Amino acid sequence: MKNNKSVIIWLLSGCFLVFVMVVVGGITRLTNSGLSMTDWHLVTDTFPPLTEAKWQETFEAYKQFPEYQKINIHNDFTISDYKFIYFWEWFHRLIGRVLGFVFLIPFVYFLLKKKFDPATLKKCGILLAMGGFQGFLGWFMVKSGLIDNPDVSHFRLSLHLTFAFITFAYTLWVALDLIYPEKKEALVPLQKIARISLVVLLIQIIYGGFVAGLNAGLVHNHWPLMSDGQFFHESILLEKDTWLARFTESISGVQFVHRTLAYGVVGLIVYLYYKSKNYSLNATQQKGIYALLGIVFLQFALGVFTLLYSVPIWLGLTHQVMAFFLLTAMTYTLHRLSK
Repeated sequence: MKNNKSVIIWLLSGCFLVFVMVVVGGITRLTNSGLSMTDWHLVTDTFPPLTEAKWQETFEAYKQFPEYQKINIHNDFTISDYKFIYFWEWFHRLIGRVLGFVFLIPFVYFLLKKKFDPATLKKCGILLAMGGFQGFLGWFMVKSGLIDNPDVSHFRLSLHLTFAFITFAYTLWVALDLIYPEKKEALVPLQKIARISLVVLLIQIIYGGFVAGLNAGLVHNHWPLMSDGQFFHESILLEKDTWLARFTESISGVQFVHRTLAYGVVGLIVYLYYKSKNYSLNATQQKGIYALLGIVFLQFALGVFTLLYSVPIWLGLTHQVMAFFLLTAMTYTLHRLSK
């Protein structure tokens, strides 16, 4: 670890910036700010408009797009309101730029200084490609809301969000490989449960993106039932014609999957904790499993309250942040249970 300390700090810094970027992305989504920047210029958009004349020009350009023409034109939307939503989208993109420089410049430096062993170099190359692809996904998502529909595709939003989580988890995994270089035998039975739990958690994150993209947290604000006496709300069958569409495009259906799958995530982690009692775990393995257990119950409670209170910004954001902590604990625990 000593020889790799600078590389580890670099990778963990990348994790932190991805975390910050997703948090700001969550604020951007919850404040409906994501379509405020209607064009993309790599250099000139580094700073927001610096004069009132430039602000007015940018605002007039925004007025040509569906979000203003179909929604905000009816809301007494002023240039002051526009500056607020512009800030969050600009800040989100700025962090993306910073993240690119923070990753690329040290990467070249470490490469020239021969700080990477072949395995780490390969992994960091994958991370570089993932970062570039994430930038493309951001553009791909925003583009879907600038044509006819005054909102981004919930499929593209979820893809953008989930890939950010995956990039974070993989960056953390590479860092953990350097922090814990020793080889040990995997606890295969627990490793299998942890892998399944990770897959189910990622599916839950995908559906979290669907819920955010469709504003599905604003309906059926009851728990544990979707409404009085209904675990499976009848509207799920009415909103779409096929079962696939009902559970991927229907507001009620997407919420049903997300709220129901939460029980599965909790159940798998409780099962992992229960099975771990049959093994002699080291300190890092125990800490990972205990952290998982505590965070998953906190996340479940946050999800319930976010639903009951119809997604206030602070609760929705806290729920998303806790999902990051849960993925962190899951990645750490799986790493500690693996070879």
